[in-house]
Amino acid sequence: MSAAADGGVQEGREAKGLGGGQVGLLGAVVIGVSTIAPAYTLTGALGPTASAVGEHLPAIFLVGFVPMLLVALGYRALNSAMPDAGTTFTWSSRAFGPWIGWMGGWGLLAATVLVLSNLAGIAVDFFYLMLAQLTGNEGIADLAANVPVNVATCLVFMALACWVSYRGLEATKAVQYVLVGFQLLVLGWFAVAAFTRVGDGSAPAGLSIDPGWFNPLGVESFSAFAAGVSLSVFIYWGWDVVLTMNEETQGARTTPGRAALSTIAVIVVLYLAIALAVLSFSGTGGEEFGLGNADIQENIFAALAGPVMGPFAILMSLCVLASSAASLQSTFISPARTMLAMGHYGALPPQYARVSRRFQSPGYATVVAGIVASVFYVVMRIVSVNVLSDTITALGMMVCFYYGVTALACVWYFRGSWGRDVRAFLTTCLAPLVGGLLLLVFFVQTAVDSMDPAYGSGSEVGGVGLVFLLGVGVLALGVVVMVVQSRRRPAFFRGESIAVGRSTTAA
Repeated sequence: MSAAADGGVQEGREAKGLGGGQVGLLGAVVIGVSTIAPAYTLTGALGPTASAVGEHLPAIFLVGFVPMLLVALGYRALNSAMPDAGTTFTWSSRAFGPWIGWMGGWGLLAATVLVLSNLAGIAVDFFYLMLAQLTGNEGIADLAANVPVNVATCLVFMALACWVSYRGLEATKAVQYVLVGFQLLVLGWFAVAAFTRVGDGSAPAGLSIDPGWFNPLGVESFSAFAAGVSLSVFIYWGWDVVLTMNEETQGARTTPGRAALSTIAVIVVLYLAIALAVLSFSGTGGEEFGLGNADIQENIFAALAGPVMGPFAILMSLCVLASSAASLQSTFISPARTMLAMGHYGALPPQYARVSRRFQSPGYATVVAGIVASVFYVVMRIVSVNVLSDTITALGMMVCFYYGVTALACVWYFRGSWGRDVRAFLTTCLAPLVGGLLLLVFFVQTAVDSMDPAYGSGSEVGGVGLVFLLGVGVLALGVVVMVVQSRRRPAFFRGESIAVGRSTTAA
C-alpha cells in the first residue's frame, strides 16, 4: 500500500482550516532559527555543558548535531508522505498506534511548556539588565530577582508573544525577520571580538584552538558524555517547528524538510564558532571569566559581554532579550498546532480544533499554551529559582524522548520500502534508526543519572533529584492524562480517526 493511497490520515481529515502557502523556504528557516534561539540557548547552556565535558565543548556540539541530522532525515520522509500539523503525534499514531502517538504528542507539548517558562525567565533577566545598562543604574538589574516584579513582567511578555502568535504566521514571520537578523549579527560580532582579544593577548585565557577539543572520546565518562549530549540536544531543539507549519507552507511535502536541514546546518556552524571563541577567550577553569566558574554558568553572555565587547556589551543584552522574545513567540507554533491536531483527531476535546477565522491560526490552542506556560512559570518561580534552571536539563530529556519516538516511527512506517533502493534504506531506515536509538539511549542514561540529588542544581525531593522528578514526572503525568482521555474519547484510542498503517513507497 503506498503512502498516497494509505494516507497519512483518513481521507478528508487533513484540512484543519489553517491558511496555506503563507511561508516559503527562507521564512521557514528564519522561524526555525528563531525557535532554536541561539543567543538564549547558548547563554544558558554553554556553562552547564562545559562543566560536564570541559574543553570538549566543540566535540559535544558536533555529537549533538549528528542525531539531530539523522532524525531530521526521518522527519523529512514522514512529512513528504504525511504533511500534517500534528507531526510527532500524527506520525507516531499512524506508525505505532494511538497510545504511543498520544505520548509522543505529550512529550512535545511538555517540552514546549518547559522551554516557554525558561524563555520568559531569561527575557525578564535581560530586560532589566538592559535597562540598567541604558540608565547606568545597576540597581535596576536587581529587579529581576524580585519575585512579584519578575512574575508580572514575565506574564506581560507571555501575553505579548501569545498575541503575536494568535495573529498567525504572517505576523510571526514579519517579527522574526527583524529579531533573527539582529541576533545573528551580534553573535557574529561577539565571536570576532573574542578571537581578536585572544589574538592581541588581552583575553583571560588566550588559548589557541586545540584539535583535541573536537575529540568526543576525551570526555571522562559516559555519564558526563550523556549529560553533555542531552544539553547539546537542548540547544539544537526547535528546528522541528518548520514541520508543524507544513500545512501553512508553500510546497507542504518538500519545503518543510528542506527548511529543517537548512536550519540545523546554519545553527551548527554558528554554535561551533561561538564555542571556539568562548573556549579560546575564557578557558574552562574556575577563574572569574572561566567556564568552570559556577557563578557565571547560568548566564555566560551576561558575564563575558563586557570583557569581550567593551562598551558595546549592551548589544549582547539586547541580543539575548531579542532571542528569548523571538523564540518565546515562535515556540507557540508547535504546541498550538499539536493541540489543534489532537483536537482535530479526537485525542483532546473538540474546542482545541478551533481555528480563528480572521487569522487562520489555532486560536484556542494558542491561548491554552500561553496560559499553561504562564501558570507553570509562576508556580516554579515561587517554589525556587533552581527549579527553573533544572527545567533546562529536564527539557533535554523530553526532547530526546519525542524526537526518538518520531525517528523510530519513520523506520516502522516505511518498513515496506527499505528494499526499494539504497537511498530509501538510508533515509527511511538507517539514518532515523541510528538517530532515534541514540537519543533514546541518552534519554535513559540521563533519567538514571538525574535520580542522584547532586545532578543539575543539586535540588531534591525525598532524596530524588529534581531533574528526574521534572523530566520523568511530567511524562508520568502524561500517562495519567492519556488514560483519562481514553475514557472520555475512546474513538481515537480505538484507531477510528487515525488508523495504523505503513508505506511501501519511499518518500
